[in-house]
Amino acid sequence: MAFLFYFEFMNRICLNGKMLKAERPVLMSSNRGFRYGDALFETMKVFNGKIALSHYHYERLFSGLRILHFKGVSTLSKRKLSESILELCQLNRCIDLGRVRLTVFRGSGSLNDKEENLQYLIEAVPLPKSVIGFNEKGFHIGLYTEAQKSCDIFSNLKSANYLPYVMAAQYAKVNKQNDCLVCNTNGRIADATIANVFLIKGKMIITPALTEGCVNGVMRRYLLEKLRSSDFDIREGVVTINDMKDFDEIFLTNSIYGLRWVQQFENKTYQQARTSEIYKEFIEPLYS
Repeated sequence: MAFLFYFEFMNRICLNGKMLKAERPVLMSSNRGFRYGDALFETMKVFNGKIALSHYHYERLFSGLRILHFKGVSTLSKRKLSESILELCQLNRCIDLGRVRLTVFRGSGSLNDKEENLQYLIEAVPLPKSVIGFNEKGFHIGLYTEAQKSCDIFSNLKSANYLPYVMAAQYAKVNKQNDCLVCNTNGRIADATIANVFLIKGKMIITPALTEGCVNGVMRRYLLEKLRSSDFDIREGVVTINDMKDFDEIFLTNSIYGLRWVQQFENKTYQQARTSEIYKEFIEPLYS
């Protein structure tokens, strides 16, 4: 039923500015995004006809394209991309509350080809109203140990090379967990499969630094900027597995659900008072 629901609403996609039927094939077998993960993507929330935190998304996207030495980036217009996103959301009936995936990739060819064919694909589907609001029923999360993230210039990007997260998400699903933490090659916490992680002890809040290999999350960036103007002691640094057992509260952030309180990690149960306070003060205003 979920498969049918998805295609009932996602009846259009946007390829390079053109609206097409979702069932129409658009990628060749030689596509570099498919073959090599040679692509970046942004997952955005559209709420009441607006793209939430769009300037953060575009800054991350264009920064990533420069890091990956994409050619022809100047042909991508933020205004045109936004217009196409909102038009697609109208067509797919999710302009009030929708999930958008914008993927930018190099087109067909081998790694040795000198020519590049920069393309983009936009998908949009409705979101359930449950993504808005504080989760009184906390997340139960685990730890995935069979893959580690490197700590290099590519670690912070949202690239199509997502295999460690895919496998961690499968592990979480099999073990009936809401999400799963992923470590870096030093054995320290980097992030979760689709989220950044924050820990609270008293008035101190810590999140893995970008140098620890986590994705440079849009909601992570927004919340850090807001929290620094509050009376919390904000730190970006090293987070170990032992820290997960010592802190009082934990929450996860991403651009779709904003913030989710973690109730349990392994055998440790967490409180929610300060997490709830942070949600009400900084996340709720985004959707009011």
